[in-house]
Formats: sequence, structure tokens, C-alpha cells
Amino acid sequence: MKAVTKIALLAAAAIYWACETVVFPDLNPATPVLVVDAWITNKAESQLIKLTKTQPYFENTLPPGVSGAQVEIEDNEGNLFVFEESDTLAGLYVWTPGSGEVFGETGRTYTLRITAEGETYTSITRMGRVPPVDSITFRKEPGNQFVTDLYLAEFWATDPLESGDTYWIKTYKNSTLLNKPSELNLAYDAGFSKGGNFSGLVFIAPIRTGINPFDQDEKGSILSPYVVGDSLYVEIHSLSEASFDFLNQVALQTDRPGGFAELFATPLANVSTNINNVNPTGMKAVGFFNVAAVSGLGRKFASLDDVTDPD
Repeated sequence: MKAVTKIALLAAAAIYWACETVVFPDLNPATPVLVVDAWITNKAESQLIKLTKTQPYFENTLPPGVSGAQVEIEDNEGNLFVFEESDTLAGLYVWTPGSGEVFGETGRTYTLRITAEGETYTSITRMGRVPPVDSITFRKEPGNQFVTDLYLAEFWATDPLESGDTYWIKTYKNSTLLNKPSELNLAYDAGFSKGGNFSGLVFIAPIRTGINPFDQDEKGSILSPYVVGDSLYVEIHSLSEASFDFLNQVALQTDRPGGFAELFATPLANVSTNINNVNPTGMKAVGFFNVAAVSGLGRKFASLDDVTDPD
């Protein structure tokens, strides 16, 4: 019996030390390529396009900006929007609207053209429609022996008739964007995916409640998503279907379980891009271009009187 116990202890120790082994794999260097971050909206503010370069996986610095590029967007009506490079940030290109001006119109098609480092890249997208955010409500989820009372927010909006609309729902809590991979809130019509037959309906509950952050305190206890005094702002951004697919791929690649569960997770892979070099044999590029219409609504959790009775 003692021999069996010793063997078990030795095996456990071997497993422990094996799990502590740090591995630094040698990765073959890859030629840096252009990265395009072009998420344009019709919000009444300056529009930004960021051009950077890819870098080694273990690089600990911010990706280098690409300066000296020519960046412009043209719509199908011949309107041209020229983006000027920032004087302070390399690789940042800015279009500044005039008084009362916003970028674009719903239903129009937009072509992005970038000339950088002797290469020319293009991308085409269309600005889709968005429904208005009708209201935001708060409700109480009673606590138990494991968690305290939770106060949850929910937005209400109805997808338009006719299928094929895709959206990115962004939430700002106390003016800070919820931008964890697990907080990426996407919708196809009023549901999660194409073919769900949710066109023309109120957004389903998991999407409506996807505006709640679930953080923990230093003891690992779940904190209430909202408390009295908090404010939130919900925006619905229209997406092209290609952009919707891209963001779903990003979520799959970045929202990783970690630890032992990684053994069974989807392998890491490159995500798609809609940035194309006009020269088929030229340097490739990655990143994405989307032009979004945006609707939004804010509300402050002023007092417990704002809590809606679930009954």
C-alpha cells in the first residue's frame, strides 16, 4: 500500500513540475504587412482610419504606424472624403466634418482607397440601416448565498422588416466602452445568426442583456453590473454581412478560455479581411473597412425607483 502511495505522489509531482515548464518556441519571422483599421460611422465627429504594420507574435511594443499614405473614401454619388494624416500620431488619418456635417448616408456604397509604400489597396462596403433604441430598463436579480443582489440593464429595439440586417451593439458604462472579447455583442436581424428567422422582431433577450458587464472583486465575487449612480449609453452600429462575419471570427479568436480548457478550444487562425491590393501579386494587407449608421440612447440609474418590476 505504501508503494502505491509513493508511486501516486511521484506521478502527481511529475505532473506538477511538467505544468510549470515554460516554453519559448522559435517562430519563423514573417514579412510585415499593412493593417487597416477603418470603422467609419455617421456620428457627428471626426472619422479615423489607422494604418499600422503587423509585428512578431511576442513583440511587446505597439505596432508601428504607417506614415505618408494617401487615404480617401468615395461614395457611389461621386462624393470624395479625404483623410489627412495626423500631425501627432504616425499612421492615424483623420476626416473632419464641417459644421452640421456627418459622414455618409444609409444605403450608399463606399470605396476606400489607400496608397502606401508603393502599393494601392481598395475595399468596398455599404452603409446599412439601424433601428432606433426605444428604451433602456433596469431590473433586480435577487441574490443568494453565493452572490449579492444584481441590478441588470436591458435595451429595447425592434429589427426592421426584411431579413439581412447585421449589427454591433456597443455599450458605454460611465462613458467607458465595454470592450472585453466576452462583451462583443453582435446581432443578425434580432437574433444571433443568419437563418434564425428573427427579422422584424424585438431583439432577443441575450442580446438585449448583453450590455451588462460582469466583473469580479478581489475575492472573486461577482459585482452588480450597475449600481445607483451609474450611467450607460447603448449604440447600435450597422454592419455589412462581411463585417459581421469578421467580428464573429475575432470573438472566436480572442475570447479564449485559458488554462486546461485550451486543449479543447478552437485552434488559433487568421481572420478574414476585405482589404485588397489592386495588384494581385503585390503585398497583402489585413484589417477591415465598414461604414456604419448609428443609433443610440443613454440612461442614468438614478435611484432604486428606476428598477422595473419583473412581474
